[in-house]
Amino acid sequence: MSAGHDDYAVEPIRGLPEQLPAGERILWQGAPSWWQLAKSVFHIRAVALYFAVLMLWRGSVHWHDPQHAVAATLAALSLLPVCAFGLGLLAMLAWLSSRTSVYTVTNRRVVMRIGVALPTAINIPFKVIESAGVAINDTGAADIPLALTATARIPYSTLWPHARPWRLRNPEPMLRGIPDGVRVAGLLRNALYEASLPPPANVVALRRDAGQGAKTYTPALDGAGQSQTAAG
Repeated sequence: MSAGHDDYAVEPIRGLPEQLPAGERILWQGAPSWWQLAKSVFHIRAVALYFAVLMLWRGSVHWHDPQHAVAATLAALSLLPVCAFGLGLLAMLAWLSSRTSVYTVTNRRVVMRIGVALPTAINIPFKVIESAGVAINDTGAADIPLALTATARIPYSTLWPHARPWRLRNPEPMLRGIPDGVRVAGLLRNALYEASLPPPANVVALRRDAGQGAKTYTPALDGAGQSQTAAG
């Protein structure tokens, strides 16, 4: 069975749509950090900067001389409720996305239980994972994208925001904002190896300054074959 998704109904085990079959065991469970989602998905810092510039501009329009300082300050602060509402909304969306998400790694597959309004469990057997990468930010949180085989495509709209950015033609599920990312990436690497995939490379912690461009994902969990023990 290739990767797909099942409608969420009842969780006999947290984060899983059904009981695990014989021989399968949970290796790790976790959820994305809401603050990492707020930064990387909802771009809360960029929006905050935009509002700050807008407030400064609005204040400067009313600043003609020192006597108008109070008017300029009040004009700038008049946007504060709008700013607070916008940033609060983004923070709430990030918190809800984190609260309703559970990532599970077993010895046979990765399961992503995601979705705020319509929860969905996405099963990704190891046999459909072609390769994986890992990017570690300066806080130690990790993004782990999973490249799938051509026969196991999952719509980007189903995955978002748990998808590698801008991979619209060949969407890649991504475990986002995982605390203690190096350990989790290493655990997944070992699980893929033990599932008879070709030996992967070592996990490399990539650190990125806030001013740099897009993340670079090292091929830390390469796999070019199919697992003989992956769940169907």
